[in-house]
Amino acid sequence: MLKHPTLDLLGQLGLAGMAQAFTDLAGNDEAQGLGHAEWLALLLDHEATWRNNRRLALRLRLARLRHHAVPEDVDYRASRGLDRRLFDMLLKGDWITRHESLAIIGPTGVGKSWLACALGHKACRDNRSVLYTRLPRLIDDLALAKGDGRIAARMKRLARVDLLILDDLGQQRVTEWSAGQIRELLQYL
Repeated sequence: MLKHPTLDLLGQLGLAGMAQAFTDLAGNDEAQGLGHAEWLALLLDHEATWRNNRRLALRLRLARLRHHAVPEDVDYRASRGLDRRLFDMLLKGDWITRHESLAIIGPTGVGKSWLACALGHKACRDNRSVLYTRLPRLIDDLALAKGDGRIAARMKRLARVDLLILDDLGQQRVTEWSAGQIRELLQYL
């Protein structure tokens, strides 16, 4: 059987998921009874899954979410006043498509950042670009970008993100300059 040349060719074509599936199926006794069309379907399915998983991992890495929070882990019984129907509606992401904003407010320690990260994780799964940042850090980054002359490019990059999660709003005193930067950023979004 031409096992090695086939694997080499799959590697050259950039079909790593298919190559892994080929190796797994070749060593599986139950797969021996499959027809050519079934084998091909399994190989293609593995390749598509492998590519989707890599894209999701990249989106999650670029999002830099503070918490590894997923919507399935949200505890609606916790006494934070979270409405399940409202949160399910937010998870659908229509508000992101319409370029609307969302403010999650509440006392310290109720899980606002965690819920925002859960929404960000779901957005990544829905093939949207996400960026999590703390507002004080963003203001510092914008100040550096202004000093370097990269402020316009930085603002454009931020505007391209589908979901921008700004955490710790109100944790730091806002100066006149930083308030202007926030207003300008909101205009880009």
